[in-house]
Amino acid sequence: MRIVRALTTCALSLRHRVISTHLLRTRLFLKPYTGAPVTMAATAEDSLRQALAQKQSSIEFQGNAVRQLKSSGASKPEIEAAVQALNALKLEKSSIESRLIAAAGGSSSASRDAFRQNVVNTLERRLFYIPSFKIYRGVAGLYDYGPPGCSVKSNVLAFWRQHFVLEENMLEVDCPCVTPEVVLKASGHVEKFTDLMVKDEKTGTCYRADHLLKDYCKEKLEKDFSLSSEKAAELKHILAVLDDLSAEQLGAKIKEYGITAPDTKNPLSDPYPFNLMFQTSIGPSGVSPGYMRPETAQGIFVNFKDLYYYNGNKLPFAAAQIGQAFRNEISPRQGLLRVREFTLAEIEHFVDPQDKSHPKFLDVAKLEFLMFPRDEQVSGQCAKRLQLGEAVSSGIVNNETLGYFIGRVYLFLTRLGIDKERLRFRQHLANEMAHYAADCWDAEIESSYGWIECVGIADRSAYDLRAHSEKSSVALVAQEKFSEPREVEKLVITPMKKELGLAFKGNQKMVTESLEAMEEKVAMEMKADLESKGEVEFHVCTLGKNVTIKKSMVSISKEKKKEHQRVFTPSVIEPSFGIGRIIYCLYEHSFYTRPSKGGDEQLNVFRFPPLVAPIKCTVFPLVQNQQYEEVAKLISKSLTAAGISHKIDITGTSIGKRYARTDELGVPFAITVDSTSSVTVRERDSKDQVRVSTDKVTSVVREVTDGVSTWADVLKVYPLHSSGTAEE
Repeated sequence: MRIVRALTTCALSLRHRVISTHLLRTRLFLKPYTGAPVTMAATAEDSLRQALAQKQSSIEFQGNAVRQLKSSGASKPEIEAAVQALNALKLEKSSIESRLIAAAGGSSSASRDAFRQNVVNTLERRLFYIPSFKIYRGVAGLYDYGPPGCSVKSNVLAFWRQHFVLEENMLEVDCPCVTPEVVLKASGHVEKFTDLMVKDEKTGTCYRADHLLKDYCKEKLEKDFSLSSEKAAELKHILAVLDDLSAEQLGAKIKEYGITAPDTKNPLSDPYPFNLMFQTSIGPSGVSPGYMRPETAQGIFVNFKDLYYYNGNKLPFAAAQIGQAFRNEISPRQGLLRVREFTLAEIEHFVDPQDKSHPKFLDVAKLEFLMFPRDEQVSGQCAKRLQLGEAVSSGIVNNETLGYFIGRVYLFLTRLGIDKERLRFRQHLANEMAHYAADCWDAEIESSYGWIECVGIADRSAYDLRAHSEKSSVALVAQEKFSEPREVEKLVITPMKKELGLAFKGNQKMVTESLEAMEEKVAMEMKADLESKGEVEFHVCTLGKNVTIKKSMVSISKEKKKEHQRVFTPSVIEPSFGIGRIIYCLYEHSFYTRPSKGGDEQLNVFRFPPLVAPIKCTVFPLVQNQQYEEVAKLISKSLTAAGISHKIDITGTSIGKRYARTDELGVPFAITVDSTSSVTVRERDSKDQVRVSTDKVTSVVREVTDGVSTWADVLKVYPLHSSGTAEE
């Protein structure tokens, strides 16, 4: 018998794939893309693996020949010739292995690891961030931001507010981190926000099942040169579909490959779901359950009615929120990329589902950047440069409003300092999309960990508002008033309460509400089945089961009515930013080393743009001199009045060492006081200097740090200054 599902009745009625952790994480940035499209490099790798397998067979054959010659008492010249041939084969095998390492990314992997370690060591040593509760050995997945890290984060968020909230006239809200259970039941988080976990059967230590399988596949591909091309293809396929594997499939692969606990090598349990939310109770009685919010978006959705009224009952409008979110990670790793408490900045742009155009789309239509549409992913191609306007007009991007926010996200990230060549927008594949989503794109940034999802931009249709409307019984809708009354065909669903009461007794109300909440398509399918079969199976989400609806229990029809307004549930376009992930990628993209003047050591530098630099400039008296120190203090006072973060250093340490220390903090400008009437201003990356009068230096620095002018503009006004004592 056909089962009719009322998909809009309740979030809990959706199939597992629709509200899986994977899909709820569209806005949570907790899933780096693991796909491995087949490319020319992959083809070369397969050929090398085949050549290596053939060479290994030749070595075994030649080795047997050498042993036979020795056992049969062959002449010394014969044996030496055979051994020489064996050694030649081994050299050829070694050459193929070296080429395979390069093709599989083994050597580059080692250099990436070394680069990452250098970055992390510098960040922790200079107190950008450190493990929380360090003196108590810390807690995995929790980090403290130190003084420069707090400044970078504050600057990133300030620019986010300016770029989105102010420029787009958004309504900013600030909602509690503690969320009642009923809210997260409606959104689907209570039932489905899970990851699959395995336990060490002897020690009880927990691991994420997909992480163990992913690590196994990557290590085999990078380090096991005996893998056949078929086996390598199998492991790559597993990496590509890892997020789609069920608990049973994950468990079967873990057993097939003999994967054990990483620390103890003990056997592992079968995978089972673990809810990732931190549970709490509201009030001293403990009878009101709640959770630490796993995202900030729900606070905006439940406030839609009031926000809509505040906006004059007009669409479109956007609401924004910056705040902490919490996720009880099973086995957090990768530093700031996967943590248990993190900062999200989320936007919910509410729009009429019948009109998703955007009045400012032309402002971004000509932007051209790396995009990775799903067709290219499926066919094994690479990301390609596309013009945003063409991507929207050709239907690659679903609509103008979604495209507009993709463009705005691109501008935001690149102005922060993210490398344009290591930023791409990847479209979700069909198996990643919720049934209610019109289109989804991730802004992915390449780091030493690979491509990291840092921003999700999704057209979530009307799902969220409908789910909360149904659970709360409060209509979260918008209206469009008509200038002239319109005749429309309306769906009319009339439950027969007497028949339903006899059949379902105490559950009558829940069945009735589910029937009345059916979408038109579902209702018309039910009508057809009732007329042809007399009864139909119907899922009631609030009961959590199917019930049998008979023809006598409900009347479904369409009637023509005159209406003065259209009432509808708005769609939502949702850009969601993982601030910690963006900041970490910014650290990597900004980091480089350069030799000291003597060439005896490598100096670390962060090339932060002035926009996000933790300290905008430093003030150094060239030598310990009372007059110079007084000038330095006056300049410092002027910088403070102008709101420019700075650091004054009158320690008398050599100027080269002071430059090196502040370069490592990413300070873009250094003011060196070597006169009472004028000073030099040094730019961090070029190390160029200009001479500026003391009364003008603050305005020069302010204009550059505020983005009014650039260093190139400064060089046009103030000539380059050269001083043998003012550099390393």
